[in-house]
Parts: sequence; structure tokens; C-alpha cells
Amino acid sequence: MSAAAQDPYIGREVLGGKFKILQKIGSGGMGAVYKASQPDMNRMVAIKILHQKLTNRKDLVSRFRREARAMAHLTHPNTVRVVDYGELEDGALYIIMEYLDGRNLNQMVRKEGPMPVERALPVLIQACGALQEAHLQGIVHRDLKPENIFLSTNAGLKDYPKVLDFGLAKVTERELRPGSIMLTQEGMVFGTPEFMSPEQAQGKVLDARSDIYSLAVILYEVLTGKLPFEARTPMEHIQMHVNKQPIPIDERVPGKTFPPGLWGVLKKALEKKPDDRHASAADFAEALKPFAGSAGKGFTAMMPANSSSVLEQAAKQHAAALEAAKPPQNAPVGPAPIRPAPTVQMEAHPGMPQRQLAPTQRTSTSPLLLIAIAAGCLIAGIVLTIVAMKLFQQ
Repeated sequence: MSAAAQDPYIGREVLGGKFKILQKIGSGGMGAVYKASQPDMNRMVAIKILHQKLTNRKDLVSRFRREARAMAHLTHPNTVRVVDYGELEDGALYIIMEYLDGRNLNQMVRKEGPMPVERALPVLIQACGALQEAHLQGIVHRDLKPENIFLSTNAGLKDYPKVLDFGLAKVTERELRPGSIMLTQEGMVFGTPEFMSPEQAQGKVLDARSDIYSLAVILYEVLTGKLPFEARTPMEHIQMHVNKQPIPIDERVPGKTFPPGLWGVLKKALEKKPDDRHASAADFAEALKPFAGSAGKGFTAMMPANSSSVLEQAAKQHAAALEAAKPPQNAPVGPAPIRPAPTVQMEAHPGMPQRQLAPTQRTSTSPLLLIAIAAGCLIAGIVLTIVAMKLFQQ
């Protein structure tokens, strides 16, 4: 049976003939991602389409629209660009994005091994620029990992990074208006255990500094080929993010030399308390630039214009989030009940080939784990329910 016969979208023209769907490049529980042509613009695009059977699931529709809105407001050159979003003629929800050709950081490291400092730091510095713009708009990514930083070639520049998949993004300020409902309430955790911040692993309300921690874990793995902790299971990763200090990078790779002072910058971003980390993604990038050599000097202009320290803004967001998450005054006091996480799968990014993993320290083959955690409990000894979500193999 042909692909077109199996999938009615393949070969179909949509949105008044503006786009022609050519092939499926990814799929998952929420929907599918297609490569499509846009003849009038002489370009390829990627179209993510939500499964029609899920259109009656208000939570999933809300998340799909939230991803589209969050990404549509981001214009940084290192963020994947959203072209359009809405409903197709048959009522299916869609997001149209730029089509990327390349591979993600995870694939790069698995194929080529750890990246040299002078190659890895420019990639992370540019990713910091993309996150800084998102954070200044009150958007926290919440699922940063090597698979969500995609490397392509742009205008002859290799290793040009794009930050992907804002499907778990939390819009912190806009969702804290009076009468609104927190998208992620205290006690619920979403993300990937290997790259979670300590506060994320404990189900606390997050701000931009959680993403900085995750970026630091990514950089650690890219530089060493290993994660900061000797953990064998998702639970161990969660416990160690909260309770253990990361292994210094020079101890992680005996015999390999790193620039003096680099571990100090990385360790600061990996601090357990958000207040002890760099105040913003821009500050983290500035701290990394001296170690990037001449390659790191050209990225200042790629930061948002208002990319000065956002510590005060982050603190205000965090305080407002905590206030909004408080139970009503007459509510009974005690741990929040454990809630089952929704059985949702995330899709691969447009243009991303299927993920091929060599044996590695990672604890799962496709690890998007949604973890419901009793609020206020420490990780050691708590009761939690883990729902393992099978991602499309990125």
C-alpha cells in the first residue's frame, strides 16, 4: 500500500492550494509532521497537524494552540520560525514552521563524540540568545535537551542552532492574570529527568532560571559525552538533581583538558538554588564567551536588545507564580494529591531524522517522562507516579 493510501494528507493541497503535502516526516500520539511545498514562495515548510480524533480533548487542543502562540511571538534567528497556524479545511489544527535540514545535538554527539569547547560554546551561546528572548516574553521552555537544539547550515554557517519544541512551554506572566488557571500547578512535573532543574524535579513553580540549569546540563553532556551524575534510572536522576553535586567536567573525562575557569561558569549554572545561578540566559552567555575564543565574539548582536539582567523580573514572576499557586484560604492544609499525568506524546521536529542512539548513560531510549509529584515532598522517600511517554524517535 502506498504512503498516500495510508495517509490521506500525503499528496493533498491545503489552505486553498497554497501548500502541497509531500511526505510524513514524523508522528506521535498528538499528531503528525509533514514536509510540504509552498510553490508561490518557492520553499519547503513543515506542517504539524493535530490528530482529528483529539480535537475533542480540550487539554490537548489548548496545548497545541499554546505551542503555536508561544512560538509565533518569538522572532530570534535561533528559534524555529512559525509561519502560520490555525485550522485546515477539514477542521484539523495545524502549525506551519520553517523546514530544517540537519541533525540535533544528541545525534551529533552520538555520531561524532563530545564536541570541542570552541565548537560547542558558540552553539550554546546562540541558544542562550533564543531563550533570552523567550524569557523576556515570560515564556519558560521546560523541556530543553540536546534533541531540542537542532543544527543546520544557514547562509554557509555550519552548526547554526535552532531551539525547537515549545510544546511544554509555560507562559508565566500572561497565565498569571487574575482569574486565570495555572497551566502547570505546583506538584506537577513535566520534562525529561536527565535535564530537569532541581526545582522542576520537585514540582515547584518555574522561572527562566530553570531553563538555564537545563542548558548547563546540555553543555556538560556535549563537552564530555556524559551527564553530570552517575545515575541509572530516571528516579536516580531526579534525586541527584536535588541532592547531589555534579561531577566536575575534568573528573568526568580523565586526561581531557578544559579551559581554566570554564567549570566554574558551568557549576554556577548548575547550582541547586535558582538565586545562585546566572540571573538570565544573556548573563550565562556572557560568562561563556571568554572561553569560546574568537568564535564567541560575534554573538552579542544576536541577543535581544533588552537583554540586560532579568533577575528582578524573574524574581517578580516567581513570587507572583507562588502567590497564584497558593490554595484558597479555607482550603485544607496538607500535601496535594497525586494526579495522573495525561497520556500525551510529543512529535519529532520537522526535518529531524529518526534518532539513533548508541549505548549511553541516558536512562531511556526516548525519554519524555511526565511525573506527578506530591507537592511539598522532598524527592528522597516520596511517593510518585511515573507515566513513561514514548516520543517519536528523534
